[in-house]
Amino acid sequence: MSAPVGDIGLIGLAVMGQNLILNMNDKGFTVVAYNRTTSKVDDFLANEAKGTKVQGAHSIQELCAKLKRPRKIILLVKAGPAVDSFIQQLEPYLEKGDIVIDGGNSHYPDSIRRTKELEAKGLLFVGSGVSGGEEGARHGPSLMPGGSTAAWPAIKEIFQKTAAQVNGEPCCDWVGETGSGHYVKMVHNGIEYGDMQLIAEAYDILKRGLGIHESEIADIFTTWNKGVLDSFLIEITANILKFNDDDGEPLVTKILDKAGQKGTGKWTAIAALDAGTAVTLIGEAVFARCLSAIKEERVRASKVINGPQREPFRGDKQQFIDDLEQALYASKIISYTQGFMLMRETAKELNWTLNYAGIARMWRGGCIIKSVFLGDITSAYEKNKDLESLLFDDFFNKAVHKAQPGWRRVIAQACLWGIPTPAFSTALAFFDGYRSEVVPANLLQAQRDYFGAHTFRVMPGKENPRLLKDRDIHINWTGRGGNVSASSYSA
Repeated sequence: MSAPVGDIGLIGLAVMGQNLILNMNDKGFTVVAYNRTTSKVDDFLANEAKGTKVQGAHSIQELCAKLKRPRKIILLVKAGPAVDSFIQQLEPYLEKGDIVIDGGNSHYPDSIRRTKELEAKGLLFVGSGVSGGEEGARHGPSLMPGGSTAAWPAIKEIFQKTAAQVNGEPCCDWVGETGSGHYVKMVHNGIEYGDMQLIAEAYDILKRGLGIHESEIADIFTTWNKGVLDSFLIEITANILKFNDDDGEPLVTKILDKAGQKGTGKWTAIAALDAGTAVTLIGEAVFARCLSAIKEERVRASKVINGPQREPFRGDKQQFIDDLEQALYASKIISYTQGFMLMRETAKELNWTLNYAGIARMWRGGCIIKSVFLGDITSAYEKNKDLESLLFDDFFNKAVHKAQPGWRRVIAQACLWGIPTPAFSTALAFFDGYRSEVVPANLLQAQRDYFGAHTFRVMPGKENPRLLKDRDIHINWTGRGGNVSASSYSA
């Protein structure tokens, strides 16, 4: 057999796999393509890859034989057992230092496990988030690789040249250890859920609240896309609202209001609950999709449950639209604040070293949440890599204070109209909770101690002989209980 020529191999010739191969080929890399149904390899070479340097392989053994050392193989297959199956098939033909890359939407605990299993066998594993859909794969996605740190020097050039470029910088950098790449991609997808829900609520307020037609709402979004909200999702929303069916009616008004989901937003919400981090906006975005799914029940409820009588808006319409833009911007700031707080908490728990400026930089282009806004987040973490919260950064602190009056007016008006704003409202509730020196958790702890002897800690400066500092305290509230506590303060 001739000497290996392949710079990288790719398994999985669905649309994403084909487009990523063609992208890497355009950047000067020789890719070896393999698919379980080998006829797809021949079809790809004869059609989409015709005239390129792309090589085909009709077996796992042939794929590995055609690759330069260390071998680099990307799996773009369905997450779950299929990934483990292909890894098992590859192992007999791999040598020490070879690299297996999972580019699917795998759950990060699987990537943690696979990193450890392959490193124990002398192999390297990378779990990489890939965002941007078909177009991103073809012309430049956002790539979020993490796993075996020793793999990065070998894949860095291929990944960074293949990724989207913003201001001459690649939307790809090394994320961190074990499952961190897929974890960051999971949080990215959760933030995507939040962004989409916020935009949908803004549309609902403009449509049902102000009674504005889709064509005019499209113009509003187009204007917003020239300012602080400049982003891919705002851009496509304007395009969607302008798209008419054959009868001249906006197509969006004919789409059934039942949202689907693939689970990554739910994974983020679960991870937040496990970490004890208040990622409330992503959670509400997931629950909003769940509520949308019970369409038939909502139809029945609409006939028997009355809301407020919706009165025409009598205020300054343009001022309200400007307020809504600020409400959307402020809520978005809260969502990203929460997402980065979650990543920080998990990094501490799992002993990952994450580059938060690098993560924001990776999301500036090529992905669904790409926006000008992410450049501001990058700057915030470049100024202070240990930043606890985006709300402590001067830029975002000023922005959220400027937005605050309009943000409150919009949510109050939506409440008076009876228009649900779960994402807007929870963002403001988090903001008000986060800026509160004192919250009513003292009463919660008293209740827990009263009914379950779960103990409490005393407020600094309120100590006395009965209430000792830094001690878990149980009080016999009724005179009938005992003095034995049920558990520690944190239970």
